[in-house]
Amino acid sequence: MAKVKIEDILIPDVWDAYFLELTATKSNLIDSGIVVPDPNLDKLALGGGNTIKMPFFSDLTGDDQILSDGTPLVTGKIGTAHDYARLHLRGDARSVNDLSGALSGTDPLMVIANLIHSFWMRKEQAVLIATLNGIFADNLANDAGDLIHKHAVEILANQVQWNGASPTVMCPEAIIDGQALLGDSQSRFTAIAMHSKCLTDLVKQELIDYKQPSGVSTSLPYYLDKRVIIDDSCPTRVGTTDGTIYKSYLFAEGAIGRGEGAAPVPSEFERDALASDTHFITRRHFLLHPRGIKWVETSVAGEAPTNAEIADATNWDRVYEKKNLRIAMIETN
Repeated sequence: MAKVKIEDILIPDVWDAYFLELTATKSNLIDSGIVVPDPNLDKLALGGGNTIKMPFFSDLTGDDQILSDGTPLVTGKIGTAHDYARLHLRGDARSVNDLSGALSGTDPLMVIANLIHSFWMRKEQAVLIATLNGIFADNLANDAGDLIHKHAVEILANQVQWNGASPTVMCPEAIIDGQALLGDSQSRFTAIAMHSKCLTDLVKQELIDYKQPSGVSTSLPYYLDKRVIIDDSCPTRVGTTDGTIYKSYLFAEGAIGRGEGAAPVPSEFERDALASDTHFITRRHFLLHPRGIKWVETSVAGEAPTNAEIADATNWDRVYEKKNLRIAMIETN
């Protein structure tokens, strides 16, 4: 008698295509315009190698020249430089014993399959947070922290709440001063990612508008026409003496480029008949790169960087001019 198996429901080739489609349509990061899937990065991610080289033209420099009938113009050239992205190589394996399904009355493997996309989206977001930690640690160490607006105070007793004079929590001044870090390019910012505590401070000040963009089933928070992404994985740190300091991030559209590579076997099932175990394995190769801040691979122990290594300042270096970058950080209490 024929029997329907989990492999019949989750055919690897079909599953892989479905997973990639969900990744493109269900990610808050992509929906917000912070992370932009880039077909060029897709091609680069498929091209081989762990480090991806991306040449770009520098801005034109030099003075204009005075026209003369006796002196020819002196020709100049346009400069070039290179940005570098790192290919992330990640995997996950889950195992289910036959008895677990028999005793629970449900199919644990199907439950895992239904949850694996959300799992990978959380892992990708963790890579993004590690990336932010790394690039702003580099900014603080090598560029005098010129992309960081510190609105917070380091001592708990000196903190000022939202209803006090000159609050040190998230407030209009914090965001406006953060935007100003890019000078006359500040209008490029379209979104801000923050901890729910920071959003709560803005809500208490009655500063949040809720809008329902086309194609979205629920209303989303906005401030100063910027989409607010609420994420409690946004980093915090302890003040110099005590208290908590929250890190929020301003993004211009396309601040993070995303490319989907292809693991040789993106997903597969493995059966250990003697142990009555079924294994479900997924593998990811992807790029998640802050435009204009290159990966320099100073400190990576394995074949691919861990999140701790991604957060290492020595693995990053700015290559774009400051005003051409698309990201800034705000620290509040």
